Amino acid sequence: MIQEMLEYNQKFVKDKQYEQYLTSKYPDKKMAILTCMDTRLTELLPAALGIKNGDVKIIKNAGGVVTHPFGSVIRSLLVAIFELGVEEIMVIGHTDCGVQHINADMMIDLMKKRGVTQEQIDMMHYCGVDFENWLSGFDNVESSVHETVEMLENHPLIPKDITIYGCVMNSVTGELTHIL
Repeated sequence: MIQEMLEYNQKFVKDKQYEQYLTSKYPDKKMAILTCMDTRLTELLPAALGIKNGDVKIIKNAGGVVTHPFGSVIRSLLVAIFELGVEEIMVIGHTDCGVQHINADMMIDLMKKRGVTQEQIDMMHYCGVDFENWLSGFDNVESSVHETVEMLENHPLIPKDITIYGCVMNSVTGELTHIL
């Protein structure tokens, strides 16, 4: 599969198909979106919001959540705000999320089935990794969006003049429900 993608890429560049996507690093709409990595949202989310290449910064992870107050999501948002001019943040969860209802024990069992040893897991515990918080999902997408918005609104490094919205997207229709 990777080889097919690399071959496609060579043709894409040779045919200058990239020209239709040319833009700057600064988001035209001065907005960042934190959302889930779900494959259904890859084209649905931009289409449902009417955004195109260059309009917004999109940060994706499993569940569209902030798992650590000084982790990569917050770092990305701080760069977006202070370096790239973002003034608004949308947190967009979605229906039927794969992170909903997962838990650390389930994830550890899946890791072991794929060859991760108990010794490696114990080493991670010893290094301070809290699997219960790091690998757990959520039970309710609306609550998850609400918690993420609250964390962003109360974060000491995010300026108070940044507007933060929370929404849930229907992963079939693209319909947004405003939460906060």
